[in-house]
Amino acid sequence: MQSIFDILMLLLNVLWFFIIAHVIMSWLINFQVLNLYQPVVGQIWNGLNRLLEPIYGPVRRLLPPMGGLDLAPLAVLLGVAIVRIILVNNYALFL
Repeated sequence: MQSIFDILMLLLNVLWFFIIAHVIMSWLINFQVLNLYQPVVGQIWNGLNRLLEPIYGPVRRLLPPMGGLDLAPLAVLLGVAIVRIILVNNYALFL
């Protein structure tokens, strides 16, 4: 059962990394540091969008409109942190 715990924690850590990378990359694109017309940048951006949009979509529907400010990544990061805390506090169930 500990292996299930370790796998869940690994998946949550990878999701955390992808969300942080997506947020940083969106800032760099908006400040015109990165250009989406570069093939590698465009492929990474499209891959991250395809990976994270199924997670962001339902969260965006629940959040009120904020006038161009997207709080879905923050809400998902908070959700991931909450799930990690719950898993760590209930670690004894996995033994």
